[in-house]
Amino acid sequence: MMKDINITEKEAERIYTKIASLEVNIKKQQQYLKSEDIFFDNQEFMLLMNISKRTSQIWRDTGVIGFSQVNNKIYFRLSDIQMLLEKNYKPANIK
Repeated sequence: MMKDINITEKEAERIYTKIASLEVNIKKQQQYLKSEDIFFDNQEFMLLMNISKRTSQIWRDTGVIGFSQVNNKIYFRLSDIQMLLEKNYKPANIK
């Protein structure tokens, strides 16, 4: 059940100002964030690509996709995933 919330015009203006400020900050951060800055760990990569752990290992071993390894943890760049998908893209035969 929703309760009616009464706020003053001054409080509403403060809330709108804060939301606008947050929106500006988010847009600034998105401008600096590039796809090569986004990494997926192996579990996220397997879920994203709908592949098994073994397939992920084979793709790494055969150079199908680039990766980074820190200790036992594997990471994939979003830009590498996009490149893999683009290289294997088959356009539709629309007539």
